[in-house]
Amino acid sequence: MTMPKSEFPEDSIVHAPHTPLTDYYANEDSRRGWVGRMFDSSAADYDRIETILGFGSGPWYRGQALLRAGLMPDMQIVDVGMGTGLVARQAATIVGDPGKVTGVDPSPGMLKNAQLPAGVRIVEGRAESIPFPDNSFDFLSMGYAMRHISDLSVAFSEFHRVLRPGGQLCIMEITCPEKTIQKMVLKTYLRRIVPLLARIVTRNADTSVLWRYYWDSIEACALPASVMSTLTNAGFENVNRHLELGMFSEYRARKPA
Repeated sequence: MTMPKSEFPEDSIVHAPHTPLTDYYANEDSRRGWVGRMFDSSAADYDRIETILGFGSGPWYRGQALLRAGLMPDMQIVDVGMGTGLVARQAATIVGDPGKVTGVDPSPGMLKNAQLPAGVRIVEGRAESIPFPDNSFDFLSMGYAMRHISDLSVAFSEFHRVLRPGGQLCIMEITCPEKTIQKMVLKTYLRRIVPLLARIVTRNADTSVLWRYYWDSIEACALPASVMSTLTNAGFENVNRHLELGMFSEYRARKPA
């Protein structure tokens, strides 16, 4: 199955993060329900497969990304698209008080399976409509959930709204490598090997499909320049992208003071 490459021109304003992946759902209107069902169904297996995916390095990397983006002790942080809490756990360690960490996610299954320190607040909600007042947080994080947002422009405006003046942002995402060999290796690993391991380890067909979809959404995702243009259009300043190993993107920005 050949998936479409990103069709977004550089420096454009992005709404849907990628074109509809019609081998999984019929159109953009049905995407949200399909993705939600897949995450709910595979939530119990998510941490186990993520450990396989990142060879156990995921917690360390997420913590380092938060530190690079400026997360410091005593900051109030909201982790949007929290999932099972992989970023939120690292955030709680850095800020020094789990009570200063809030996780938001639309998947009841993910929230039910979240492994979090006592005191972390969890709320069901979507990136496009974060259930908190204006100027509520010092820092906002998102770990590998950007590709599942229905409208990046709306979500980034929400991120800007809930951050306090001077608040900081860190969006972690896997970006399709530019080098052909690296792309082929990553594609083979994510689209074939990880789904096969998921089927063997969990015997849950949905988990295997979700991780195959994981690569396809990476390959079709908006270009980094378009993501940064959309952040700028939402009102952020100092928008930049830190890249690790040619594929781990950290989009960072600041709400004007």
